[in-house]
Amino acid sequence: MKKENEQGIGFFEKYLTVWVLLCMAAGILIGRFLPKIPEFLGRFRYAEISIPIAVLIWVMIYPMMMKVDFKSIKNIRKNPKGLYVTWVVNWLIKPFTMYGLAALFFFIVFKALIAPELAAEYLAGAVLLGAAPCTAMVFVWSLLTKGNPAYTVVQVATNDLIILVAFIPIVKFLLGISNITVPWMTLALSVVLFVAIPLGGGALTRTLVIRKRGMDYFEGTFVQKFNGITVAGLLLTLVLIFSFQGEIIINNPLHIVLIAIPLIIQTFLIFFIAYTAGRKLKLTHDIAAPAGMIGASNFFELAVAVAIACFGMDSPAALATIVGVLTEVPVMLMLVKIANKTQNWFPAKA
Repeated sequence: MKKENEQGIGFFEKYLTVWVLLCMAAGILIGRFLPKIPEFLGRFRYAEISIPIAVLIWVMIYPMMMKVDFKSIKNIRKNPKGLYVTWVVNWLIKPFTMYGLAALFFFIVFKALIAPELAAEYLAGAVLLGAAPCTAMVFVWSLLTKGNPAYTVVQVATNDLIILVAFIPIVKFLLGISNITVPWMTLALSVVLFVAIPLGGGALTRTLVIRKRGMDYFEGTFVQKFNGITVAGLLLTLVLIFSFQGEIIINNPLHIVLIAIPLIIQTFLIFFIAYTAGRKLKLTHDIAAPAGMIGASNFFELAVAVAIACFGMDSPAALATIVGVLTEVPVMLMLVKIANKTQNWFPAKA
């Protein structure tokens, strides 16, 4: 554990793109040569939500939610400007720039390469990513940029609360203007299952463990026990999804690259909007850098879950959210390097 803390990012997280590629290959092979496995698992559904996927996503999300300290929200008044940057960028800018970039590339720039019906679903997947700012990996990016850990917790905690009320209206609005129908009930059920319940459960678990064993045990031992489980849940989810996505990928291998282009551009754009805003507001680097990272990265677990619930495991929308997973870690590590090399842009800490 000490070695992982010194490095700032664990072995699996550091090479997440490699694992995603391996899971992509494994899933495609299963779908191709063992099709009865995805067919059998596909039978277990409730309200269009895949029960196996729901279980695996819970395995991913629950440990992350335990790290969120809602008591920290009372410290908002001490230095609110960093939170203003986070809120404005994440909820008033990011979803709409993602929609604009995705629509531009899928319907205009790549018009000759992507059929309109595929473009519409790729756009839907991109919108789901854009409307779900990161709440978990931010702790890693904050650590790597020497961010203020207490302030990062406040940023993440408030973001989680905003997701509960803002995610559904934003997604519904952006998909609605694209004539993509998404049932309100499916969206609402997805948010309850994949945000509200694990968020409440994580908070309860955190409170009970700290009350019984103390903060040192909780942060130093208890939470660390779940790191491997979280990664295993993510990788198994990807294998299952790609077992349904095999034909789409085999028939459209170039589309992986085409989807990745606007997602990568969006990541850089949002980071620099938030990072530059932090500089203009004279925030210290340990607050401005995590603010940029929160906006740039995505709560891809939620995006994947909602894409599957609304469009199906074998849908192009689900594929678009998975490409978000594929590109996230290498791009974010590049932004970490940029942030660390530009610390002199910001005032020194008091």
